[in-house]
Amino acid sequence: MSYYYTEKLCNSLLQNCKTLKQIKQIQSIICKSGFETDPLISGKFILNCAISVPNSVSYAFKFLSYLQFPDSFMYNAVIRGFSESDTPKDAIFTFIEMRRKSIFPDSFSFAFASKSAANLRDLRVGFQVHCQSLVFGFNTHLFVGTTLTSMYGECGVIEYARKVFDEMSVRNVVAWNALLTACFRCGDLRYGEEVFDQMPVLDSTSWNVMLVKYVKAGEIKFAKELFEKIPVKDDVSWSTMIHGFVQSGNFEEAFTFFREMRKLCFVPNEASLTSVLSACAQTGAFESSRILHGFLEKGGFCGIVSVSNALLDAYAKCGNIGMAKLVFSALREKTCVVSWTSMIAGLAMHGYGEEAINLFGELEKCGILPDEATFVSVLYSCSHAGLVQQGCEYFHKMKDVYGLEPSIEHYGCMVDLYGRAGLLQKAYDFILQLHLNDCTTLWRILLGACSIHGNIEMAEEVKSRISEFEPRDFGDHVLLSNIYATKGKWKDAAAMRRSMSSLGIKKKPGWSIIEVGKTMYTFVAGGERDEISELAYQKLKEIMLRIKVEGGYVPQTDNVLYDVGEEEKEYALSRHSEKLAVAFGMLRLSEGSVIRVVKNLRICSDCHTVMKLVSKIYSLEIVIRDRSRFHTFNGGVCTCRDYW
Repeated sequence: MSYYYTEKLCNSLLQNCKTLKQIKQIQSIICKSGFETDPLISGKFILNCAISVPNSVSYAFKFLSYLQFPDSFMYNAVIRGFSESDTPKDAIFTFIEMRRKSIFPDSFSFAFASKSAANLRDLRVGFQVHCQSLVFGFNTHLFVGTTLTSMYGECGVIEYARKVFDEMSVRNVVAWNALLTACFRCGDLRYGEEVFDQMPVLDSTSWNVMLVKYVKAGEIKFAKELFEKIPVKDDVSWSTMIHGFVQSGNFEEAFTFFREMRKLCFVPNEASLTSVLSACAQTGAFESSRILHGFLEKGGFCGIVSVSNALLDAYAKCGNIGMAKLVFSALREKTCVVSWTSMIAGLAMHGYGEEAINLFGELEKCGILPDEATFVSVLYSCSHAGLVQQGCEYFHKMKDVYGLEPSIEHYGCMVDLYGRAGLLQKAYDFILQLHLNDCTTLWRILLGACSIHGNIEMAEEVKSRISEFEPRDFGDHVLLSNIYATKGKWKDAAAMRRSMSSLGIKKKPGWSIIEVGKTMYTFVAGGERDEISELAYQKLKEIMLRIKVEGGYVPQTDNVLYDVGEEEKEYALSRHSEKLAVAFGMLRLSEGSVIRVVKNLRICSDCHTVMKLVSKIYSLEIVIRDRSRFHTFNGGVCTCRDYW
């Protein structure tokens, strides 16, 4: 076989090579033909093996070790491959092996070795690579200096990054961007702003790095101002802003920016799609989720697992578990542990605890290993379905079978499991036996359970334990005050509220959001009236009268936590935000539509009763997501089975 033919054959095979199996077949051809000694053919083989074919860099290193006369190009390819892999430490070992064989490194050798030290965040190794670059005179080289700057930034030493940068004889925009990024890696936003202002040339990376850092710092106002100044915006610019709005809770702006991006014919990337779906999930925007689903199907984005997982989560959190199931079923061939965890959590939130547990059993049969988040979802399922024994079994299984150490989230689920079931003393003892330095989160969960079950004595004990760590938290004061009020201890309730006032603590107002015609409407309990809320109040007045006449509704005035007359209590109940949101939905949504509401607080028992009656008398399906779960009302019953 001629040299020309062998080279042509190998090049053709390498260009189309996708798997390690194919790599081995190509190596066989090279070795049988005796061309492994040809540096050109061997070099191309190693480069493709180390860089282009997934999970093949170790095989490239083995082939390199087999060669009698390897050169720096071959070693650089392997060092680069390891630096970009999950085992960057192997890049350093390869670099050391290269030096032991007295093969002279070049600028690429030091650049890839520096990148490995950066990925390892190993300052000691970074120093050694830097020293070696000084010995060989490459420390001021543009490529090497840039990666050394990045490496020191990753390791958190901005002063060294700046020193390397200042010593570079030539600096391009990539080097400036490395310094800019180094500033933010070290958490110095203000110094980063100074560097940005000094940069002689700005490219899209420069603008986007600055944008990302403003977003991460929560400076959404400055991020928006900077975004307006970017001369040429790309998909990263748009996705960063959308993510920033979602992160800061500005969901309407996130939707607006996404729509504007589409108008300008930008193709959304994975980050922008998952961010806008997260906005749908957090606001309960079902219609927006449905429209996005159609867009994803048409654009072929459903093949991206992270996007489909976000869509699944959005449907589940928007109150349509049926659509979440459909997305999950379509994902079956590509599911990962995140998909299963999201589906289990969705079922749990909707009150399908046993179905969630059965799905966990399917996960185990499929051979997918559950992680810590999966067990949080399973324990949550047990807690909200009242499955105490099963919850305890899964808690022990987590460590005994899967070797996963419980975190504060898992402990919280166990306290909630006992607390919801009324096993308050068991929950109390469980917290004590953990011997944690700070159990504030767990005590707070137990305090909530004391509120549900009206146990004043334990609530006072738990509140005193919380106060040792966080004496000014408004939620704890409100809960204890509410327990006093529910039990008719008005003096104690008043004293607690005076204490809150003296500490400057204000009760968080209840609000509810409803989506009507792709617009999100927010109603606040006892908030200022406007044109929209007036319409809701008028409709609610009509609804309340009808459920009294036809459903025998009697206001549960024990839910009103002030010592006032019955008439005033009834009026206070009528101002709850979820009642107003549902009334507005009934007024504006088309006949037969499901009314979906998101609420920031736990739904009270009076509102729960009202929703059951409304669903029966008006033949409606009402879905309310409160701070911990979903309540789906249909035909006078709720999926929570009155256990929440």
